[in-house]
Amino acid sequence: KAAKEHNIPEDINKVLENKVMETTSDLYYVKMSAVEATCLDGDDEEGIVSKTISSHSDLIPGVYEGGLKIWECTFDLIDYLSEAEIQFANKTVLDLGCGAGLLGIVALKGKAEKVHFQDYNSTVIDKITLPNVVANCTNWGSADNRKSSKPPPKRPKKAECSPDLLNKCRFFSGEWSEVSRLLLSSNKPFSKYNIILTSETIYNPDYYSALHDTLAQLLDENGRVYLASKVLYFGVGGGTSLFEQFIEDRNVFRSSIVKTIDKGLQRTIMEIAFK
Repeated sequence: KAAKEHNIPEDINKVLENKVMETTSDLYYVKMSAVEATCLDGDDEEGIVSKTISSHSDLIPGVYEGGLKIWECTFDLIDYLSEAEIQFANKTVLDLGCGAGLLGIVALKGKAEKVHFQDYNSTVIDKITLPNVVANCTNWGSADNRKSSKPPPKRPKKAECSPDLLNKCRFFSGEWSEVSRLLLSSNKPFSKYNIILTSETIYNPDYYSALHDTLAQLLDENGRVYLASKVLYFGVGGGTSLFEQFIEDRNVFRSSIVKTIDKGLQRTIMEIAFK
């Protein structure tokens, strides 16, 4: 799937138009069911919502890769970043396979210098990621709003955005190898990422080679990848130990499990760096 950069609209209020918002862990995000409803009404050029409904699947390889849902490992990684006090200040960060973009938004709030968001599907970037970033970059997602005892407004009125925050962001759709090529061949200045955040991206072993190559091409030589995943993805075959073995066989990176979550399906946080 070809890579494409998505520009931030000049009128950011349009991004939040008709969006219903929810909150979790001090983060705003669009209500997925409301987005799916508007997509079914024809607001989805890729047609991914109707395809997921007709196929009764959250994943259709090569068509839709799960970005319309916030998967549980995202919250595991958000918790870990806080517990481990991972520092984002002055760092360049990539939220790879971003979906709702919550990991990148955490980095943005942590004063990262640049945050780039990538998802396989352009519909996800336009209808979910971009609105979430805008909502969290505006006065609507400000600390004052959060401290007040009143619940956040379900619908934003007018967004007064901090242009500094949004100017730090770039948004890309397309498959990993194509996005890497776009970034590395672009005439826009590009520096490799100090931190790459990614969640639930190792469910399918068929994608391991593309993921590994993308990390190798885009990570700074002293950078770190933080990857959250289930230990085993039933029915698809991927999981933590399989990807660890893949990394070992390639002999480019070293990896370590920095946290294991035993509640429900066992899950892990993996840290990856160059050898």
